[in-house]
Amino acid sequence: MIHNKRVKHLAVLSLSCAMLSACEKAPNEPSQVAEVQSTNTPNYVTDVVSYVDPLIGTKGPFNHRQAGNVTPGGVVPFGMFNFGPEHAYTEDLLAESEGISKKILEEKKRVPVSPGGYNYQASRVKGFSFTRLSGTGCLGASGDIPVMPFTKDITFSPATDPINAYYSAGFSHEDETAIPGFYQVGLDNGVNVELAATTRTGIANFTFANANNAKLLFRTAYSQLGSGDAFAKVDAEKGEVTGYVTSGNFCGYLGEYNQRDYYTLHFVAKINKTISGSGAWKDDVVDKNAQSSKGGMGYGDNGWPDIGKGSGLWINLDLKDGETAQMRVGISYVSLENARENLAKEQAEQSFAEVRQKSQKAWETELSKVKVASDDTSKLRVFYTALYHSLFHPNVFSDVNGEYTGFDQKVHTVKGTQAVQYANFSGWDVYRSQLQLVTLLDKKRGSDIAQSLFNQANQFNGIWDRWTHNAGPTGVMSGDPSTIAIANFVAFGANDFDVSGSYKSLRKAATQPTEFDLSNVGCPVFCRGQKPSLDEWQSLGYISEQSNSWEGASETLEQASSYFSLGQLAQRLGQSEDASRFVDEAGYWRNIYNPFATESLGYIQGRNKDTSWKGEFDPFSGHLFVEGSPAQYLWMIPHDGAGLAKVLGGEQKMSQRLDSHFRKPDGTWVLYRDSAEFSDVSNQPSILSPWMYLHTGDAYKTQQTVRETMEQLWLDAPDGIPGQDDLGQMSSWYVFSSLGLYPKYPGRADLVLSSPQFSNAQIGNLTITAPDASKQHIFIDELKVNGKTTLNSWIDETYINQPVTLDFTLSTEPNKAFGKAIENRPPSYTPATIL
Repeated sequence: MIHNKRVKHLAVLSLSCAMLSACEKAPNEPSQVAEVQSTNTPNYVTDVVSYVDPLIGTKGPFNHRQAGNVTPGGVVPFGMFNFGPEHAYTEDLLAESEGISKKILEEKKRVPVSPGGYNYQASRVKGFSFTRLSGTGCLGASGDIPVMPFTKDITFSPATDPINAYYSAGFSHEDETAIPGFYQVGLDNGVNVELAATTRTGIANFTFANANNAKLLFRTAYSQLGSGDAFAKVDAEKGEVTGYVTSGNFCGYLGEYNQRDYYTLHFVAKINKTISGSGAWKDDVVDKNAQSSKGGMGYGDNGWPDIGKGSGLWINLDLKDGETAQMRVGISYVSLENARENLAKEQAEQSFAEVRQKSQKAWETELSKVKVASDDTSKLRVFYTALYHSLFHPNVFSDVNGEYTGFDQKVHTVKGTQAVQYANFSGWDVYRSQLQLVTLLDKKRGSDIAQSLFNQANQFNGIWDRWTHNAGPTGVMSGDPSTIAIANFVAFGANDFDVSGSYKSLRKAATQPTEFDLSNVGCPVFCRGQKPSLDEWQSLGYISEQSNSWEGASETLEQASSYFSLGQLAQRLGQSEDASRFVDEAGYWRNIYNPFATESLGYIQGRNKDTSWKGEFDPFSGHLFVEGSPAQYLWMIPHDGAGLAKVLGGEQKMSQRLDSHFRKPDGTWVLYRDSAEFSDVSNQPSILSPWMYLHTGDAYKTQQTVRETMEQLWLDAPDGIPGQDDLGQMSSWYVFSSLGLYPKYPGRADLVLSSPQFSNAQIGNLTITAPDASKQHIFIDELKVNGKTTLNSWIDETYINQPVTLDFTLSTEPNKAFGKAIENRPPSYTPATIL
């Protein structure tokens, strides 16, 4: 039935929560404020950085859609500066991808080897850039100012080298070191490269075995997906190179909207050895005596920069054989003066060893906030590497003086209690668990990220963009992840920001359509509206297939989660009427459930404006929803699992359908990129699915499926991350799942439970014990919360503000009574008139 008017009240089911407050506890549920039982101190592992392998996730099938796309380098947690290699193509790599080979060799376009610049299968380096994103799905972003230590003559313009075959150097993984905060590689041109970083600065040691013809190439214009402008100049007397690059174009090859500039990175690079000469190039012209260069690569005619475009310069170094040239770099998205100040205040005259040591200490401090005990070094490597990748983004974006460039392209200064402005928010990804993990480990950081998002919205006509890149909104992906993010920040205890102002802004966005909501500018991939076709949501109760959105059905589900989270935030702020309204609207997902989608089964299905169903429906098509199929999106209803079970015909049928989603008829598991008929727990639409068994009473199947997913898809190897890591989102899923926890609800901090894979763990106020944890012991036989036995397959938000201990007894056989009864299942939130 179509909802044209909102419902005024919420019903209270035995498995629903009244008025969005914490559910009343079932008779056998322990009070989570009971005194925590004292135990012996667990043998938590120490020196946790030694368990991190930054090369995990750098390899996949030679297709960026199938790889983790993470990147090693010199970087500190959430650092602005990410110092690392930009790889070059080789003939053998091109042979593996006909499409990329054609684009480069026939269409004459620049194509990054991989998002983040690094691909484990590559064997050549074209430079070491100052900024990278980790794990993106779109092919490239940032990668600003690659610097290449070079030992050959400049015989032609680097801009005209199609695959950088000449202006690059080979390397071997045998002579490569990647650890948190440090990267080293020996190049076949005889240069050994060592990199480290502070938050806003980098330091490099370039040791030239043969000093004859030693030089550094500054490929100023060569950001990963091009640049609108670039400039660099040499001051040999001062021993420095300064300049900037103006860029943008994130996912620009997918549509015209992002084929534009929206940030400028300024840099100063100080060299400790004599600069004996310089030269420059622009496009195909080389000037061997120039001291400056200017000109961008552009973005081509379709978002792919043209080969033959761009500028840069080189400096000649006066060195002896075996001597090291050290380069210190400061960057700023505001000005050259700020870049200098960042360098002076963060690095001063520290030695390379000191910078490296402090970087490693910063990682040890952050990673040690999650403590685990285990003697399985392989699992420890996978776990702490996942935690490491979870703590890359968002990035510090303000300078040491507090200044940053806003979405209005004006300079702003952080104020009030905000310490740092952050950027690079991949909302559609990270709202699901990464931001919750970041906040659980540091509420102040969570508060500053929240205020950063609010600042950006205020600078962008009140629109909370769903994928922000440096100083620009990109509109990439679907839904309204910012609303969920803000509600999550508050739920997880981060409230040191303008919560009231944020709520007012988000409420306005949820209730008053803007010109951008009603416009198809940028659609489908970059729809500018925060609530695409909000008018349809209000009049039809769903987003139609004729809307200003990227696939109406998946947009409807995303917005349902957004409205639910807004209702939770409203309730926390005492806005009960708003809470009732928004959680009611979260029930609109039912308006796109078609019980007769196929001859035998119902599915979420696209709907037309006239209320008819979208034709040619194929539940196993990966093209009817955003990055997923109807079969995969059916389970993406985190707030109303009981309601989903009801429309599917009951909990038994829901459990059986989940079984057929995760297994083929012969019983074999299907967890990763098979037919879209099955799950793909390497991508966002499916990562919730294993936890939906909890609403059928078959909690043991969640335990089994989560453990199997970790065992099959997350490996101690370069190809150990399944699919794009998406700025740490997928890694955060693994971190939570390893602890037997998951933040299932948008805007709430309740956690649903699976079986931990470590004998002991501690995160925030949660202490977890599971002495029998092993590869075989995957089922929960018994659980005690603060010493009292419970059959609940979830815990409420108590742990945010006070200690809670979870004592698991694990077994090789399932205890089917655990989480079976309705009162032991996670809560569902269902509007009254739906019942």
